[in-house]
Amino acid sequence: MKLIRKRRNVYVLLFIASISLAVWFGVAFILEVVFPIGAISLVFFLLLVRQSRLLYDATLIWDNRILAVPSALISTVGSLRQSDTEETVVSTFGILIGSEIYRWGLDGVHGVRLKTIEIDRVWIYLTFGNEIKTLRVKLLHGMNDKQEVMTVKEKLFCETGVETVVSDW
Repeated sequence: MKLIRKRRNVYVLLFIASISLAVWFGVAFILEVVFPIGAISLVFFLLLVRQSRLLYDATLIWDNRILAVPSALISTVGSLRQSDTEETVVSTFGILIGSEIYRWGLDGVHGVRLKTIEIDRVWIYLTFGNEIKTLRVKLLHGMNDKQEVMTVKEKLFCETGVETVVSDW
């Protein structure tokens, strides 16, 4: 989340600097420079809006977290990649893996949905997606007590509505 906030702040500074330059060149009547800098300002503004939305989604996930774990493995049909981040957060609204956000339950019937949750002695497996693409995230949970696992299972069901399958306990 820090990286998302830092990028947003950089885009704010770049946008303010480019607008200031455009105004300065406009006052100086150097019109051949005003329009390209104005176009660059528009690009920075669009990047700023996009990053602000990402920050909003990350804050929503962070503030409504159910579970936080140190790392994650993300897999699709043909690939597998490790994500070593400072923290991975599972929420009612999605999952935040470093600066990547995977949202679910926000785009209606045809949007991304959390499909399955499985917990074993070492890992939590989350499967989510839509008709086109499905992702599976493997999280190292570090829970040693069966009661703690059952508490997380109940919390996940209450918050997401998806029944968690617990095995090897």
